[in-house]
Amino acid sequence: MEEIQERLIEEEMKEAYVDYAMSVITARALPDVNDGLKPVHRRILYAMNKLNLQHNKPHRKSAYVVGRVLAELHPHGDAAVYDALARMAQNFSLRYPLIDGQGNWGSIDGDKQASMRYTEARLTRLSSEMLADIEKNTVKMTPNYDESSQEPVILPTKIPNLLVNGSSGIAVGMATNIPPHNMNEVLDAVIFLIDNSNASIDELMNIVKGPDFPTGSFILGKSAIRNAYKTGRGKIKIRSKTEIEDNKDKKRIIVTEIPYMINKSFLIENIVNLVRDKRIEGISDIRDESDRRGMRIVIELKKGEDAEVVRNNLFKYSQLQTTFGVISLALVAGQPKLLNLKDILYFFIEHRKRVIIRRTEFDLGNAEKRAHILSGLRTALENIDFVVKLIKGSESPLVAKNLLIKNLRISKMQAEAILDMRLHRLTSLEQGKIKKEYDDLLNLIKELREILGSEARILEIIKKECLELKEKYGDGRRTEILEEEEELEVEDLIEEENVVVTVTHSGYVKRISLDEYKEQRRGGKGVKAAGTKEEDFVENIFISSTHDYILFFSDKGKVYWLKAYNIPEGARYSRGKAIINLLNLKDEKINAMIPIKGFDGYLVMVTKKGIVKRIKLDVFSNPRRGGIIAIKLDGDELVDVKLTDGNQKLIIASANGNAVKFKEEDVRVMGRNSYGVRGMKLEKDMVIGMEIARDSLLTVTENGYGKRTNIDEYRLIRRGGKGVINIKTSKRNGKVIGIKTVKEDDEIICISENGILIRIPVNGISEIGRNTQGVIIMKLNEKDSVNAIAKILKSEDVEVN
Repeated sequence: MEEIQERLIEEEMKEAYVDYAMSVITARALPDVNDGLKPVHRRILYAMNKLNLQHNKPHRKSAYVVGRVLAELHPHGDAAVYDALARMAQNFSLRYPLIDGQGNWGSIDGDKQASMRYTEARLTRLSSEMLADIEKNTVKMTPNYDESSQEPVILPTKIPNLLVNGSSGIAVGMATNIPPHNMNEVLDAVIFLIDNSNASIDELMNIVKGPDFPTGSFILGKSAIRNAYKTGRGKIKIRSKTEIEDNKDKKRIIVTEIPYMINKSFLIENIVNLVRDKRIEGISDIRDESDRRGMRIVIELKKGEDAEVVRNNLFKYSQLQTTFGVISLALVAGQPKLLNLKDILYFFIEHRKRVIIRRTEFDLGNAEKRAHILSGLRTALENIDFVVKLIKGSESPLVAKNLLIKNLRISKMQAEAILDMRLHRLTSLEQGKIKKEYDDLLNLIKELREILGSEARILEIIKKECLELKEKYGDGRRTEILEEEEELEVEDLIEEENVVVTVTHSGYVKRISLDEYKEQRRGGKGVKAAGTKEEDFVENIFISSTHDYILFFSDKGKVYWLKAYNIPEGARYSRGKAIINLLNLKDEKINAMIPIKGFDGYLVMVTKKGIVKRIKLDVFSNPRRGGIIAIKLDGDELVDVKLTDGNQKLIIASANGNAVKFKEEDVRVMGRNSYGVRGMKLEKDMVIGMEIARDSLLTVTENGYGKRTNIDEYRLIRRGGKGVINIKTSKRNGKVIGIKTVKEDDEIICISENGILIRIPVNGISEIGRNTQGVIIMKLNEKDSVNAIAKILKSEDVEVN
């Protein structure tokens, strides 16, 4: 009767789970670093070898093979064995198939193989290289599941199968995913590592260019390959091979190769769903024209569609481009280990050294045994008359054997060989053969002993084997590696076109196609650029390419980038989207917006405390998602930014009615992290605006008064001074709240603190001198004041060619 032990269930479950996990890791899911096989694949190949199903023998039913594997080696379900058998026969799953199959073995469309009673299999010629010399005690054998027979722990493979065919599997808490490689490259790397044991991974990468998938396709860039080879982990991007064909007035995209392990039927279905959901537009039809000559997926485009844009969208959203996550995890001495490229090659070389040593020891033992027997036969032939007489006079074979041992001083084995010798061996010809065989064996024994005593000889044998394998099985690469990684930017998915961007006073922005804009303007009266609330209006309007940048400058001195295509496309009367939401701003206000076609020119910034900074525009040519500091501020605020060509005159105005007109050349060009220099000397005052000095300068005060003054009346001085009087800030006028350069046909809007707006034509405001108080522009209610002014930009302000 068994003893019952009391145990905590937590401890029992922990131990049981660890045992289960280790069983899955070592006995099912992970390949061995030596032969690159999992147990089920190894058992299938070994069983077929025992059944003598070589590449030059007839095929046998798969059911027969599966049955023998289950009966002798693999005590699991037949489905697992047959699926593994089928995968080794599929030329789209393995770079170099190990099973030669007849019948339906599945397809790249995801079709399953036919039932095992219909298909037939045998080993490929390559498989014989993996099983070569297994009968010579080259690998360790272990009892099978019921100890009725033996099975190999690993196969004595001549090929580095872990790299050549790769492997994938999911264990408990870990997984492996090793891509296949080209036979020639891997064997060359083995030879190189033998000759250069201190070779670096970079040197090995000059030989092993990267994975070589059975389905071809492109690999994008080498950086991910380098990471995978150096660390054992990496994400390799694979892109389908495509070409664009002209079909009358339309275009079509032809797909000839797809990424590894992608189901072609699911791929086509996925693209159809993307078109139906309008995630990809411009496709009119898709069909599969694949046949025995190769793969051909035809994607018909609508008339006038840009094939490059559609193709880039397909790469972005469909499985025409995928990522292969490399995890080079394999069993080393029964323990899972993450391996780099050099590790895998090193362990293969060590494996082959052990195999060659064991094979040589086996051959040496047989040669010595045969030489020993031949030595006895030679002794008998030299004394043949005595031997014949002794045997004839003996009462029994046992007596004869003992007399031979005693008189000729030979071993029991030699005596038995003499007794078994046929009479025809006594002829002179046969005696000569025995002597030659004996001499040849002595030479062989000498050579085998030299091999065992010299590691250099063993390594030479490995190199010779690699060269022979290259000659038999080597082929060209199927997967092309692009030299530079072609990252798909969002820009590649957006067709480049000119758009009109409108910005309202309250900070709403939108874009509208220039073609639509032209159509709307055809009536000659212009078009309403944006649908706005009564208290809002278009303050900025410009033409930009969808691929151009727009720079947004905040009062905190930061600059943000936004591509024009990121601005939401709006309908004719829509307001658009708030800028603060597009840029994810919190406690910042956008004070300036600059459309950029190229990063040539200069930016001039001015702060509330009169600091001016000039900076080259190309400093901002490397966009960052979170924005960067454009000007350092110490308790200050950025008021305005102007784009110049480097030769402009600028005018800065203050709240107390002064203005400084100066050449921008007076401000030296600075770096991004500088504070700037004094642009205007202030005494209990602050800057309220900056304009490029041209046309007339409109100045408006908080009490609703203003005036227009020709810009030439402002004398040119150096930056940093107090400036000249721009407008008298008397009690009647109050402080200056804004300036704008205007022309005769412009219109402005004044906005009060209480939200009152008034629209005023500029030609209704008198042009008068600097040192004046101006005229009433906006009548205000009691306890109200002007808050801001803006120049209205109309549709006609955009030059549409």
